[in-house]
Amino acid sequence: MGRVVVVGSLNIDLVIRVERMPSPGETVLGEDLQRLAGGKGANQAVAAAGAGAEVVMVGCIGDDEPGRAYAARLEARGIRPALTVVDDAPTGHAIVTVDGSGENAIVVVPGANAHLTADHLGPLDDVGSGDVVLLQLEVPLTTVAEAARRAHGRGARVVLNCAPYAALPHDVVALADPLVVNESEAALLADSPAVPTSLLVTFGGAGSVWEGERVYAPTLPEGLVADTTGAGDAYCGALAAALAFGAGRQDALRAATDAGTAAVQRVGAQPDPALLAKPD
Repeated sequence: MGRVVVVGSLNIDLVIRVERMPSPGETVLGEDLQRLAGGKGANQAVAAAGAGAEVVMVGCIGDDEPGRAYAARLEARGIRPALTVVDDAPTGHAIVTVDGSGENAIVVVPGANAHLTADHLGPLDDVGSGDVVLLQLEVPLTTVAEAARRAHGRGARVVLNCAPYAALPHDVVALADPLVVNESEAALLADSPAVPTSLLVTFGGAGSVWEGERVYAPTLPEGLVADTTGAGDAYCGALAAALAFGAGRQDALRAATDAGTAAVQRVGAQPDPALLAKPD
């Protein structure tokens, strides 16, 4: 069994629940404010660990209480944190607004995540065949590109979640196995000159397709969807874990779909998401 090495972001999610999203220029009242663990990289690392994989998390945090709390949280969940403390930037934050139907709108303030460079990729030096290196795009694209090339050069499998969407070098897109995008990201990718060699497209409740292999998501009863925040990250983390276990495409898609379906039925981007100064 291989490991999952996640290179990516760690954010503190400030989650505000509202009855409905405001229109431009409009003010609405929030019902609650919570400080929860988030960030696409850490969300996916937690999901991979929850699926049983051995996980390493590579990223940057600020020299602050939220960053220290996050490092402790990862360790408490069996994840090895390979984190660099940045002196001149706070731990990343995201403002997440969730409406009554569970849909969300998110603004990310990168903070320390923007300081992740190739100098922090030492944990990739010992990856090899069977390992999965899982990447997203909430950290500098040059770092993502270097991580993909370095991991591939050492024989590891690169799983690249192209979210939030950004144009990547052609060779990096081609290295991903798979490149994971949702419907809107797939449309942007189709308009770009980059050509993936292994493409997985997710369709929310309609399931996902990986190079002709399709798995449908179960239909959830009305009112069972609590929060779509982090569902795609849960999907990607479980996918990477399944691939590290040696699963084929169909089995990996099923595991990922099950994780994404479970994620929308809870509040927050991670299970038990409240970020505490000490792990519970």
